Amino acid sequence: MYYDHIQISKINDYIFCPRSLYFHSVYENFDKGQYKAKPQIAGIIAHKTIDTNKFSSRKNILQGTEVFSEKYGIIGKIDIYDKDKKELIERKRAIKKIYDGYLFQLYAQKLCLEEIGYKVDKMKLYSLTDNKVYPINLSKEQLKKFNNTLKAIRDFDLTVSKCADANKCNNCIYHELCRK
Repeated sequence: MYYDHIQISKINDYIFCPRSLYFHSVYENFDKGQYKAKPQIAGIIAHKTIDTNKFSSRKNILQGTEVFSEKYGIIGKIDIYDKDKKELIERKRAIKKIYDGYLFQLYAQKLCLEEIGYKVDKMKLYSLTDNKVYPINLSKEQLKKFNNTLKAIRDFDLTVSKCADANKCNNCIYHELCRK
């Protein structure tokens, strides 16, 4: 049993830069326009129809529904789940490359839904800007990598962590605040 559930949205952030989780928590009560970069603001705007339950009025569509998993110690929201098709969709503003963080968010949503009794037969990433759909499967190897990432998040020590990728660090919205 976990008492410190990991937010699903933070998994992708951790993979991008573990230190960013600390800065997210420091700034999460501030106006997002003060510290978010243009890509993050565009993503928030693109997500608005899900967050306000205006994507669909069909009864078979769950949108922006809160989910959690006691087994995995994760909590968050799904984007879209079609109960009839048993299909889970994670929407991104623009997908140029499929990163582990995108996959792990989708896996987390799937595992949460299944734990509360929904069956997920299909998973997709959807890129809003170019209307592309990327079918996703969950392999045993990816599930192991997902579990290792959850463990790494729980074991993370800000005082020991260093930036492993200078390019990511230079593109991080917190790079001016992060000690090199």
